Amino acid sequence: MALTYFGKGRGGAGGSSDMGQAKFAAIQEVRAYWEALREDGRLPRRDQIDPRGLSSALEQVFLIEQIAPGQARFRLAGMHLNDLMGMEVRGMPITALFEPAGRLRLSEALEQVFAGPSVLDLWLEGERGIGRPALEGRMTILPLLGHKGEPSLALGCLATMGTLGRAPRRFVISGLVREPVRVVAPVGTTPSLIKTGFAEAQAEFAPRPPRGKPNLRLVSSND
Repeated sequence: MALTYFGKGRGGAGGSSDMGQAKFAAIQEVRAYWEALREDGRLPRRDQIDPRGLSSALEQVFLIEQIAPGQARFRLAGMHLNDLMGMEVRGMPITALFEPAGRLRLSEALEQVFAGPSVLDLWLEGERGIGRPALEGRMTILPLLGHKGEPSLALGCLATMGTLGRAPRRFVISGLVREPVRVVAPVGTTPSLIKTGFAEAQAEFAPRPPRGKPNLRLVSSND
């Protein structure tokens, strides 16, 4: 069951009308691409992501990696994110795009993207000020399998509507939806090999030879 949180502002989850979907078409494109890569219900792998499949949304796409529970940094990012911040964002924490009041809320939800795993959708409003007019935003974060086969990466998209204005532009969260992802175990995986979080697999028991009785017996050539 998806968990939905609403905040102040008109950009909350209740604004997901047909008009809202059309304004943020890049979000829908990235989600559809991710869903298409989910073979047999598994999470997509990082090496399956082909930029050519995201050509019309590429400037708004990003890739993040988990560096600690609730924390992630940009590994790759399209030019739109660099324009919003007025600098190269690669290597920066994703929380740098948010106002301080929204960073804790993001971190709590982001932890579930990797631990759940879950899909995260955010409705955003840009900070206002001199040279910073009204700016709406939508962000989606979709879990991926890293090179160790665990959901330690995520594909994302940040789309905005309005004038960028003076950089950096940071956001507050006006709406948030977390959608748990049902993941199917790979074929051939036995229950004993699936991480349960309770205990590690125990080593197979091997009997020891009786004490006091050597394993080898010296035989004389004169016998």
